[in-house]
Amino acid sequence: MSRLKEQYQNEIVDAMMKKFGYKNIMEVPKLDKIVVNMGVGEAKENAKILEAAIKDMEAITGQKAVSTKAKNSVANFKIREGMAIGCKTTLRGEKMYEFLDRLVNLALPRVRDFRGVNPNAFDGRGNYALGIKEQLIFPEIEYDKIDKVRGMDIIFVTTAKTDEEARELLTLFNMPFAK
Repeated sequence: MSRLKEQYQNEIVDAMMKKFGYKNIMEVPKLDKIVVNMGVGEAKENAKILEAAIKDMEAITGQKAVSTKAKNSVANFKIREGMAIGCKTTLRGEKMYEFLDRLVNLALPRVRDFRGVNPNAFDGRGNYALGIKEQLIFPEIEYDKIDKVRGMDIIFVTTAKTDEEARELLTLFNMPFAK
């Protein structure tokens, strides 16, 4: 069992029960899944770019990525319905906790001029979205091997009912929120 999962089961559950006054341990919000999404608009001209993005994402998450297709046609962007224009991975269980640990302790501190992540990026239902401008902050990516700097979205899906509960949960996972 990963260190972060053990920490969740012991310290975080206790702290959440004290702060929010839950009567039952099953009421305590937990991290459900982490979805990592990368939009690759340039893939419409060159399919190799999407393959490189998928390879980067698989290195970062340690799990196979699937390509995402356009839902509708957009003439201004020269995109047709069904074109592959991105990739995503859904992490659960052990891999989710390992990814969270690497993100918080290794990747985010490597961001230039990092002052913390936006504390207001909650959706009202206890989920948190985080945007990253470059994949280079992850130690798994070799600087010499990348063809282009790409950003990605990381969404933390929790079982929390409110943003306040979710913010406390992520804070207990050492998420560096800006003051």
